[in-house]
Amino acid sequence: MVKETAYYDILGVRPDASADDLKKAYRKLALKYHPDKNPNEGEKFKQISQAYEVLSDAEKRSIYDEGGEGAIKKGGGGGGGGFTSPMDLFDMFFGGGFGGGRRRERRGKDLVHQLSVTLEELYMGATRKLALQKSVICDKCEGRGGKKGSIDKCGPCRGTGVETKIQQVGPGIVQHFEHMCRSCHGQGELIAAKDRCKTCSGKKTVRERKILEVHVEKGMRDGQKIVFNGEGDQEPDLQPGDIVIVLDEKEHPLFRRSRENLVITMQLQLVEALCGFQKVIKTLDERDLVITSLPGEVIKHEALKCVLGEGMPQYKNPFEKGQLIIQFMVLFPDTIPAESLPALERCLPGRPQVTIPIDAEECTLSELEPDHGRGQRSAHDEDEEFYFHQGPRVQQCATS
Repeated sequence: MVKETAYYDILGVRPDASADDLKKAYRKLALKYHPDKNPNEGEKFKQISQAYEVLSDAEKRSIYDEGGEGAIKKGGGGGGGGFTSPMDLFDMFFGGGFGGGRRRERRGKDLVHQLSVTLEELYMGATRKLALQKSVICDKCEGRGGKKGSIDKCGPCRGTGVETKIQQVGPGIVQHFEHMCRSCHGQGELIAAKDRCKTCSGKKTVRERKILEVHVEKGMRDGQKIVFNGEGDQEPDLQPGDIVIVLDEKEHPLFRRSRENLVITMQLQLVEALCGFQKVIKTLDERDLVITSLPGEVIKHEALKCVLGEGMPQYKNPFEKGQLIIQFMVLFPDTIPAESLPALERCLPGRPQVTIPIDAEECTLSELEPDHGRGQRSAHDEDEEFYFHQGPRVQQCATS
């Protein structure tokens, strides 16, 4: 009988647990609660380390079983009650550290996944769940691939997993070729079929379904990365890589993003451009903005106006927003009734005076076919971009 079971409970084992049971429990918990992976679980990581340090030492375990934690802290086999640094114990157990360790520097590959998000989600923020498959170290064999003592070093590659061939390509010239060892398939080890782990079939890892909760913060951008440190595929003797989520912004039917600004195209009838208008814009967070032109103001075709503070929120500073930029496209009527022209002319600025030469020739305007006349353009004209100009680029907001 033991006096207390707190250390056993921390590791999740029974008081009669073997040394292998303790190692297996410590490996699993230390990886789970390491500060590099769970920054808020430093105290838990410390408790796990202290429990394993005591129970893995036969003398300290005997003192703990008889007198409990108090006997350990009084110095019974513990050097005055002191404990090894949790990080040093982790390094000694795993052979190097979690992230910049002294020997454990090899790192697995990152897993990259693309997450499609709407402009509304980038504007308001969102939480998305992403299901994926990843490799984890087999619990049954603890990443060995087979029974203890049944693993032999591969002879053909001498445990490197790579075979080297030397080929003479000319007089006194040889070339080295490297390829994966066919005997061990690059593992550097050989395990007899009867001794292989039944759970992982000797592969040392198994596939596991992982659900990630991805927090899309306000103001994030297309292509921005969200990194889950240490959540990548696990491999024996390798630090796990990261899972990297890359945001992919869907095209919006109304708004276009330009840094912290939102750009929208608004069509106006000619009467609205000349005589004033009111328009309603539904924002990305479902508010209604009423846009009103000033009395007597004329809105020109392709003019730019903006509304301050109605653009995209800034990343990490969501209370500051960019501008909502509006580009106006004025729709002109195809024809105007002849009897209306005199009244219309009285409302508009007068025509400029034009002097027509006596020998001038009369001509009429026709509709231009899209490809008409292209074959007669010069090479210089081909270099100019004003022909069939597609409209201005939005560079700067012209405030009213």
